[in-house]
Amino acid sequence: MPGLRREEVALLAGVSADYYVRLEQGRETHPSPQVVAAVALALRLDAEATGHLHRLCLDDTQRPGHPRDETVSAQLLRLMDGWASTPAFIVGPALDVLAANSLAVALHSGFARFDNLARMVFADLAGRGFYRDWDRAARSCVAEIRAAYGFDPGSARIAVVVGELSSASDDFARLWRLHEVKGKSLDVKHVRHPDVGDLHIEYAAFTVNGNPHQQLVVYQAAPATPTAAAFERLRTTPAFRRSEAISPGSDAPRQPAGEAATMGWCDSIDSLP
Repeated sequence: MPGLRREEVALLAGVSADYYVRLEQGRETHPSPQVVAAVALALRLDAEATGHLHRLCLDDTQRPGHPRDETVSAQLLRLMDGWASTPAFIVGPALDVLAANSLAVALHSGFARFDNLARMVFADLAGRGFYRDWDRAARSCVAEIRAAYGFDPGSARIAVVVGELSSASDDFARLWRLHEVKGKSLDVKHVRHPDVGDLHIEYAAFTVNGNPHQQLVVYQAAPATPTAAAFERLRTTPAFRRSEAISPGSDAPRQPAGEAATMGWCDSIDSLP
């Protein structure tokens, strides 16, 4: 917390300075929930960051044993394909795009690959033109990956994405060091598509039952708005027609696949770069 020394945080949390230093360095791996809550209160963390801190202090036996499955169910693919005027896609914990419907592919057709949202923001030249509030999009991406890391600190894929983007982008590395935490939920975004212009999009993210490592992201336009009209124009673009050529409900993601695999509290909150 800016302005507070370690000794002051320890005093506010009711622990010794030496104990607090061991926590920071990852040498104290089993603090009680009461101690974690006291430190979170001393640091004035919000509810989401406090939950993240508690999750970081769990050991492997306390974590849910959900498999890291990147296969998207055929039923979910058919559901997304049925939303003719609604871009929708599935992301994994590291913001890999696992599947998408035709309108979502067309919406992101200005990027070299529609494969990983964080890579698209930080490592694709199209990102700064597409996201009209690039700084907000960048902070959101990093905070979402940080939140996912708290649920699964052993994720090799998150480590790869964080490592590669930290090397490729000073902005990513700087934001990662802030340790901000915020999962996907409800929000709005302003983007600019090369063919249909500016869009003001409302979006919501939903955890997939049966595969909590996946999230369904749904973009919507308010009725009778320029964005709704732009979504309809998007359906006439070559990018949309190319995506439509892929048969609905196939096992392959409806998107260019890209190269998905190449891109320290308690468990040591700084164990990733």
